[in-house]
Amino acid sequence: MERIVFYECSQSCAGTTVERFLRRQGVSHRVLVDLKNTPNGLTLNGKPVRTIDRLPPEGKLRLCLPETDRSDTIPQADIALDIVYEDDDLFVVNKPAGLAVHPSPQNRENTVANGLAALYTTRKEPFVFRAIGRLDKNTSGLIVLAKNALSAGLLTTQAAQKVMHHDYLAVCTGMLPDEGTIDAPIGRADGSVIRREVRPDGDHAVTHFVRLAYRDGYSLARVWLDTGRTHQIRVHFAHLGYPLPGDFLYHPDFSRIQRHALHAGALWLRQPVTGQPLHFTAPLPDDMRIFFPDA
Repeated sequence: MERIVFYECSQSCAGTTVERFLRRQGVSHRVLVDLKNTPNGLTLNGKPVRTIDRLPPEGKLRLCLPETDRSDTIPQADIALDIVYEDDDLFVVNKPAGLAVHPSPQNRENTVANGLAALYTTRKEPFVFRAIGRLDKNTSGLIVLAKNALSAGLLTTQAAQKVMHHDYLAVCTGMLPDEGTIDAPIGRADGSVIRREVRPDGDHAVTHFVRLAYRDGYSLARVWLDTGRTHQIRVHFAHLGYPLPGDFLYHPDFSRIQRHALHAGALWLRQPVTGQPLHFTAPLPDDMRIFFPDA
């Protein structure tokens, strides 16, 4: 399988080398190397072109990206993925709680990657797993998976620059203020590999929230982040005194929910090749909706 991408030359790029032009589009060094090593990987108006050649004021630059990588070590599993969106460059998947994104030594077959491996086999296409960012196993919601090396690099840059970002829905114990910002550094708790806490020597972490509803001792909050620290939302709300129910690390109250009540419910990004703005939402899952049936 290969991805074909076209770029139009214009007067503004006339005289620019092919390499510089493509780097300005966000094409990574690795992808450029692959293009140079691929027969007819780069052509201009139908003729082979080198990365050192200069572009004319008019023309069509064609990139041919064959899939050279493989994720053959990821076993297939019969996992039905809720694919919210798909195009030539990416998937958006609504991940349920309890399903990890990546395989691990302790969990090799119950992940998004395993389900995607099976999907690619049915399509008879080479499979490479390229997750952009991640969600904790017990956090539900929207994740992005790149289909090729070009889109993976472009989407990773979007994530780093906050062009691609989420809003979360969190159920918190108690009545939250109407809105607020939690600016408190987060670091690893002493004596623990996975537990995090607010501590003076931690990494800078900022969380914003707005309370959307309150019912029977719980608040529903829309949450967005300036930073992306491990367990940031869970740690910050526990620190503030409004922990998420069902959180085995920070508030192990399983009376109403069996996992931390956190959902990545909205996603913004740009289509990596065309730049078209994309926006997706995923409804509150049933185990969180029991707190707010009318949400």
